[in-house]
Amino acid sequence: GKYPVTQGQWRAIASQTNLKVKLDLNPEPSRFTESYQDIDRWQRPVEQVMWIEAVEFCERLSKLTGKDYRLPSESEWEYACRAGTTTPFYFGKTITTELVNYNGNYTYRNAPKGEYRKQTIPVGQFPANAFGLYDMHGNVREWCADEWHDNYAGAPTDGSIWLNGDKDISPLRGGSWVGYPNYCRSAFRTFYDRRDVLSIVTGFRVVCDGGRTL
Repeated sequence: GKYPVTQGQWRAIASQTNLKVKLDLNPEPSRFTESYQDIDRWQRPVEQVMWIEAVEFCERLSKLTGKDYRLPSESEWEYACRAGTTTPFYFGKTITTELVNYNGNYTYRNAPKGEYRKQTIPVGQFPANAFGLYDMHGNVREWCADEWHDNYAGAPTDGSIWLNGDKDISPLRGGSWVGYPNYCRSAFRTFYDRRDVLSIVTGFRVVCDGGRTL
């Protein structure tokens, strides 16, 4: 996905009960429901979505479009985030709140403190990476499809979804609006939330196996 799934996209799919696969979905789960600097709230990333709800969204979208939408594997997510770079962030070695929405009260390396917005912001407000993807750093953490493993020993080498781990936990990537700048690094991975937890810092983006971006 070019962006994390927005509140508007979520509502469009979650409200179509005729597409239900396994779960009912709340069309408006997000905490942040006001416009932001004259940009309507529907452009904000959806949050407070459990892993199983994100999977249901993908299955409904697949059913609607006839294409295969799903959550990315952890390795797909990092590959997409890096976009060919080897630095901690796709734009370089350090980070500022002029490029990412995170908690600007904290710093990374020699970067100065910055703004702490205390909320999500509409997607696409900062420069895209070389693959044309936005908000891979900060704003909302993003669910991956894998089951959690403590390290990469035995991980697939083809970018596929890694199973046979902790079935109650999936990796979260990208950092968030409330998180430290270090958490926004391309390589940073966390498991702070179980799959059945709702969090105001967690959203997701989709992958289309058919090669189309959403």
